[in-house]
Amino acid sequence: MSIHVPLPVPDTASPPSELSDKEQSLYDIVLEHFSAADYTLPDVDQEKAVLTVDEKFWLSYECLLRYLRATKWDAKEAIKRLEDTLKWRRDFGVYSKITPELVEPEATTGKEFLFGYDTHGRPALYLCPSKQNTEESPRQIHFVVWMLERTVDLMGPGVETLALMIDYADKAKNPSIGTARTVLNILQTHYPERLGLALIAHLPWLLHAFYKLITPFIDPLTRLKMVFNPVVNENGLFRTVADAEAWNADSASRIFEPEQLVQDGWNGSQPFVYSHAVYWEALVKQCEERRSRMVAVWRRIGGKVGTKEWEVKVAVRDETMNTEVDAEILGADGE
Repeated sequence: MSIHVPLPVPDTASPPSELSDKEQSLYDIVLEHFSAADYTLPDVDQEKAVLTVDEKFWLSYECLLRYLRATKWDAKEAIKRLEDTLKWRRDFGVYSKITPELVEPEATTGKEFLFGYDTHGRPALYLCPSKQNTEESPRQIHFVVWMLERTVDLMGPGVETLALMIDYADKAKNPSIGTARTVLNILQTHYPERLGLALIAHLPWLLHAFYKLITPFIDPLTRLKMVFNPVVNENGLFRTVADAEAWNADSASRIFEPEQLVQDGWNGSQPFVYSHAVYWEALVKQCEERRSRMVAVWRRIGGKVGTKEWEVKVAVRDETMNTEVDAEILGADGE
């Protein structure tokens, strides 16, 4: 029987590691900057310069650290980049313009979808270029960003990165160099430390030229995360043939377990079929409900800049588990 909806968020990761004394002092500088009672976003209309609830929620403990790591622990540069991203998110319409209704026409063929999690708990964002259904336009970029935001919504406790799954089967068409550069710039500038792995399957030799053209625009750390034509067998998905052959139950070389991987194009065991009418409604509902619960918890524990995503997500997880247990008890009592 086919499945048409996203899988539930797993609980597989660990809490954030402790910072060194130097790292803590640099983090404190960034936190103090954004936590100041009179803080306003620079170079914007003063009537709109105060941070919104969404922006304070976004400025989590982990978010500040992602930008510090991306700037090699340069607190001044991290602050500048964070403020640049805050302004970009406003200008691009992340909290206002980019709605499910706006981007839905881009989603009807399933050219991008979220399904499953790798062995590190990273949500898998699938890209299927052969299912491109629209001409190049700003809305295509809006859709990419909307999907990135939904990927973040579905990250479990302790997970900060995603697994990007690109399938070039079925005569897939590449985006233009201009579109590719725009998307890369957004990813590298405004979503630092978010890419855990990029798996690129069924890449024909002709398309290697395209990747050579865009490689100069990809930072070195991102290039190291790219895996071309990964290996899939009955045990799951692996980087190389050697990893697949050497795998056993005690090794950590497996990237995806079969039950977290779709059958179509990736040879997993999940019979996922993209049915837009079913999937889209389910994804939007799952993400809206999860984000609403996270914001509610965030408010309850203080609603401050620098709140740990770990604490918010663990609380949501525990609430979900308690709700499920209560439902089972009620069901048993009614039998």
